Amino acid sequence: MIELVGLDADDTLWHNEPLYTRRRERFHDLLARYEPEGVLDDRLYEVELRNLQHFGYGVKGFVLSMIETAIEITGGRLESADVRTIIDWGRDMLASPTELLDGVGEALEALGKQLPMILITKGDLLDQQSKLARSGLGHHFKGIEIVSEKDARVYTNVMARYGVPPEGFVMVGNSLRSDILPAIEAGAHAVYVPYEMSWIHERV
Repeated sequence: MIELVGLDADDTLWHNEPLYTRRRERFHDLLARYEPEGVLDDRLYEVELRNLQHFGYGVKGFVLSMIETAIEITGGRLESADVRTIIDWGRDMLASPTELLDGVGEALEALGKQLPMILITKGDLLDQQSKLARSGLGHHFKGIEIVSEKDARVYTNVMARYGVPPEGFVMVGNSLRSDILPAIEAGAHAVYVPYEMSWIHERV
């Protein structure tokens, strides 16, 4: 019997990946004079992956990775104005409105009448807290868990913290890599809610 529902946030409750996709497109335009088309995505992803252990997930790590990628691609010739442009993109992303997916408010209202819910999201603490505050959804949740990574150990710890056995917990999210497979590995249930696009790192 399900006792507690865990919900992902980014691209499950509100739109997130489109912000990154738009900035990647502008990053292409910014560096088009330095790098052949089709190469930049791979280079940026390599740097993002390398930096995850240092900067974690979220806008700040993404911005630092864009700057580092640009420096590498230009051989250190990146102009200061271009660095400023990338930093400004990051500020814009952090200040962007939290746009809910259609029907999310109504769905949480209905689900909350049946079962307690917690939010489990990964990323930068301040950014995730800010998005949650702007979303207006915080009152639906019994607890908020902002973690640096989502793996079986994290889900096991969360279930223990709320006193729920694995068979009594279900995780709902859009990422097979972060929301579904590790929750199942921890012995819990999981419900996959696909989103229209995903970062390559979240694909399996």
